[in-house]
Amino acid sequence: MLLLALLALLLWFLAGNTARNMAQRGIQSGFDFLLQPAGFEIGEGLFGFEASQAYWLAFLTGLGNTLRTALAGIVLATGLGTLLGVGRFSRSALLRSLCSAYVELFRNIPLLLQLLMWYLLLAEALPPFDAPAQLGLLTLSKNGLAWQTTPETEPLFALSPEFLALTLGLSLYTAAFIAEVVRAGIAAVPRGQSEAAAALGLSRRQTLRRVVLPQALRVIIPPLTNQYLNLTKNSSLAVAIGYPDVVSIANTAINQTGRAVECLVIVMAIYLCLSLTTSLLMNGYNARVALKER
Repeated sequence: MLLLALLALLLWFLAGNTARNMAQRGIQSGFDFLLQPAGFEIGEGLFGFEASQAYWLAFLTGLGNTLRTALAGIVLATGLGTLLGVGRFSRSALLRSLCSAYVELFRNIPLLLQLLMWYLLLAEALPPFDAPAQLGLLTLSKNGLAWQTTPETEPLFALSPEFLALTLGLSLYTAAFIAEVVRAGIAAVPRGQSEAAAALGLSRRQTLRRVVLPQALRVIIPPLTNQYLNLTKNSSLAVAIGYPDVVSIANTAINQTGRAVECLVIVMAIYLCLSLTTSLLMNGYNARVALKER
């Protein structure tokens, strides 16, 4: 309690000192700018955003883009990380080596460099705008991936190169850490469980699915929560490749309004809420799968 009181006192002092300094320099403060027209457009989002709309809608659009990236990254990273973690126990020495090499490679290269690499590769490798590659109902070009029904109509959905690069980079990077979490969880299950399953006639795959993984899940969930939190917070690096997430929107708002403190407070509050929500959901799930003592 004493530490919390000291922290609250420090924050109160810093906030008051910042407000006084801004007033002395004639810098406006407050969140009233959120109701003003933004004056810029956002090229990608769950819903359209025009320059005449307010700043708070711009932040909401950026939040939607952040959530879309985080959710897609969590799903892809979990699937790939689980396969890699299980692959570390394969009877094939080649498969074990490949999984280990993947983990070591992606864990030891900074995420920002990986995002830039994927973005540049997509920008160079994708077909030009005027000659997209046809993949059935999908079209692939430097504009991204789109479901184009007819050339004369707007696509039903489109994924920009920035979104694809960000999602791919976050997923591949986080999957390397999740693979280690899954490997450690499986290794924590006593070997006697697998031997007992084999004695009952279960195959190796059945043993893994019905015996080992359900028990390993209790060990996996807590560190897996940390990886989900890291992925969500790492999505803030989207600004480096031009994806309009909430950090990118905040940077634009700061340049146009000069309300740097207010915009940063909004961004920090958003990521705090996302982290607390993720922790709450994962802790609830962890409580459901936890071993119940009688």
